Amino acid sequence: MKKIKFALKYIAILTVLISSFIACDKDFASIDSDIINGDNATHFNSSQIQYDVIAYNKKLPPVQTNNLPVNPFGVYNDPVYGRTTASFVTQLNISTLDPDFGENIELDSVVLTIPYFSTATEVNSDGSTSYKLDSLYSNNYIDLSIYESNYFLRDFDPTSEFDITQRYYSNASTSSSDLINPVEFEGQLLYSEENFQPSPDQIVLKEENEDGEMEISDRLQPALRIKLDNAYWQEKILDKEGEPELTNQNNFSDYFRGLYFKAEAVGGDGNFLLLNLASSNANITLHYTKDPISDDGDRIASTYTIDFSGNRFNILENEYTIPLDDGDAVNGDEKLYLKGGEGSMAIINLFNGDENGDSPELEEFKSNNWLINEANLVFYVDQDMMIGDNETEPDRVYLYDLKNQTPLIDYYYDLTNTTYPLLSKANHLGALQREDTGSDDLGKGIKYKIRITEHINNILLNDSTNVKLGLTVSSNVDFENNTVQYSFQTDDEDFNRIPGSSIICPEGTVLFGNNTTNEEKKVYLEIFYTEPNN
Repeated sequence: MKKIKFALKYIAILTVLISSFIACDKDFASIDSDIINGDNATHFNSSQIQYDVIAYNKKLPPVQTNNLPVNPFGVYNDPVYGRTTASFVTQLNISTLDPDFGENIELDSVVLTIPYFSTATEVNSDGSTSYKLDSLYSNNYIDLSIYESNYFLRDFDPTSEFDITQRYYSNASTSSSDLINPVEFEGQLLYSEENFQPSPDQIVLKEENEDGEMEISDRLQPALRIKLDNAYWQEKILDKEGEPELTNQNNFSDYFRGLYFKAEAVGGDGNFLLLNLASSNANITLHYTKDPISDDGDRIASTYTIDFSGNRFNILENEYTIPLDDGDAVNGDEKLYLKGGEGSMAIINLFNGDENGDSPELEEFKSNNWLINEANLVFYVDQDMMIGDNETEPDRVYLYDLKNQTPLIDYYYDLTNTTYPLLSKANHLGALQREDTGSDDLGKGIKYKIRITEHINNILLNDSTNVKLGLTVSSNVDFENNTVQYSFQTDDEDFNRIPGSSIICPEGTVLFGNNTTNEEKKVYLEIFYTEPNN
């Protein structure tokens, strides 16, 4: 604590002045923690108290997976929960409507590129760059297949008189009663690769110079980069010049309904990563040559680009080894099962509030003349349940307002770090605290400490509603800053959405709930407060 060098009478005056602003300044309580405590003021006592909370599990039904910020792809074998396989269907958009490809065109190559999330780690002496892949959760082998999809991804829900955007769900459905036949996604097979594994290597492009020698023309960051069959794309695209299929996007979307990227497991493990198909460098590029304008000129090299914008959604297949069920909303649960995707989350009920958030515990809390310095929810990891590699434990969890489907006020007060998302919102949504191994190896997870000081201050000082809170795993808490939550299939009008950063996260964890017999590890709300001595 900072020492304040004032005479005692000035401290008393300062205290009176600050107290007069409590009603209109909700930040006073946090400021007070730095200037007033039992050591430097005789009229205040600083104390700590722990409140029991009710925490229980909620199994998630099929979740909405269209319009996600990024798309998961691959096979993830969680040592606790079992296997999840993520595939996706995407529409294609043409770069130029009603194109004129030129005369006597010859298709040289067709290249599909989807950059990986990666970070440069070193520039080598030969001018190349070394990378490490980000958003890669496991890196063994899968079988990769790409099909032409025969299913039309419509923009609007026909049951809503076409005024609501169509939702697509993780079980390949558009609603609880409308399941899409997976056969419709597997049209003509365009590409397949057994034992596919994403590579962190820089992609080096070469071309022939005037002397007939190959030289480096470009260096690209690591990417899924595939050469596709020329004959198919010649017939599908280039031969359609002047035809209605390429004159507008609606015609093209009906003619070429998209691609289906299918992942299949190889053995027990696989690889699982997040892909940004909205990247400006994610596309299918047709490289071709055409006649020159003048008779004596060289043939002209040209390209035609097709990107992955438009409708896109994931299909998640789960083979869980732990049965996920709804928990005890009255007494709380012994363990909290948090699993991303179509998995499980926890609901937190502070002060054992009723449907309106009211309770005798809350009224007693409000009756205290306390200045809240800090409030935290502390969740301990059940280390006996977390078997396998410690790297599979999620580094972040996300706590939010379940009723209003928004972050807590503490989220907006905290700092965003877009360069290193693991460090973003770290004061509010503390990263997983791990055991110190004394080396670069990750230790076992111990606990998550989530600071909700401003949320508690709002309840105490501003009479805000004591809403129930949702707790999920998160792949990137920054996604929740400007993104609306995603629906899941339910008839519950009050609870029907989930954070997007949880849907794209394959990882899971097991935490101690409030109904555990392990008193040292049970979840609790800790409050540090200052109490005036009246």
